[in-house]
Amino acid sequence: MNRQIPISAADFLPAGRTLPALRQAAATCRGCELYMRATQTVFGEGPEDARVIFVGEVPGDQEDRQGRPFVGPAGRILEKAAREAGVPWEKAYLTNAVKHFNWEPRGTRRIHKKPREGHIEACLPWLTAEVEALAPEVVVCLGSTAVRAVFGRTLRVGDYRGSFHRSRICDATFVTVHPSSLLRLPEAVQRHEEYARFVNDLRKVGERLRL
Repeated sequence: MNRQIPISAADFLPAGRTLPALRQAAATCRGCELYMRATQTVFGEGPEDARVIFVGEVPGDQEDRQGRPFVGPAGRILEKAAREAGVPWEKAYLTNAVKHFNWEPRGTRRIHKKPREGHIEACLPWLTAEVEALAPEVVVCLGSTAVRAVFGRTLRVGDYRGSFHRSRICDATFVTVHPSSLLRLPEAVQRHEEYARFVNDLRKVGERLRL
């Protein structure tokens, strides 16, 4: 008899859906093959009374090593921009669409690799459970992978950027770019302009939370 192979994180969800229970269960998730090369599961982090969830793509190298989301340069940009935009950072929960680091070697470095659709769907039960446990007022999609996870289909970020839409996990879902995209811009002037645009995007989230 063939042993049943898990096909998603749904096989690892705990009976109790509190954040501590979810985090503990996610630590042993084998719902896709990414766990085999990652250091650890990088689950979401933030207060249990969070009002907004920021959803990124996949943990990066530093996140994988530390076991915490958004601890690298992109995370610092996100926090700075959110605070400038009036988003209550102490009420923000940070997570990723995919909880294990996906990478490829380049010399001695581990370079981030975009997760496949199968990875996104396999990990979706964790994200859905996080949203259900927190019941946030707003979910913010940072970049195309988050958009794919939250909306269930591939959409152009540019077509939806800076606006709210109903998604399969939250009625108030906001779309913007991932802050890592700002780090890849070669010119300082362009980085400054795009950062200001990113702050303006997040200002709409801050305004929504003040209603």
